[in-house]
Amino acid sequence: QLQLVESGGGLVQPGGSLRLSCAVSGFTLDYYSIAWFRQAPGKEREGVSCISSGGRMPDYADSVKGRFTISSDNAKNTVYLQMNSLKSEDTAVYYCAATKGNIVVNTPPSWFDYWGQGTQVTVSS
Repeated sequence: QLQLVESGGGLVQPGGSLRLSCAVSGFTLDYYSIAWFRQAPGKEREGVSCISSGGRMPDYADSVKGRFTISSDNAKNTVYLQMNSLKSEDTAVYYCAATKGNIVVNTPPSWFDYWGQGTQVTVSS
C-alpha cells in the first residue's frame, strides 16, 4: 500500500522557519519523484518544489527560490522541505505527491498518482 504522510506544519511568525516532512511507505524514493504543492483558500493548487527519483533535479517555484530547500533521505524514505524567511503569502495547506519519471515544479497535479493528506502552514503575527 503506497502512502505519503506530511508533518511539520504549524503557525509561525513572518520571517520564521518550518521544516515539512513527507514520509513515504510502500515504495522507494529511488524510483519515485516527489513534489510539494500548496493550496490557499480560494486559489488553485500550485507547485512549490520538487525532486526527481534518486534525489536528482531539485526545482523551485520563483516565489520560493532562495527561501525554500528540498532534500531527500532515501534511507529514511522521507523528503523534506525547509522553509525559511516565511511570508504571509506562504500560508496554505501543503501537500506532497508522488509519481514516476522526472518532474519539474510546473508538472501539473494530474500527473501525480499518490497524495498525502496535507499539513497546514500559517504565517501570521
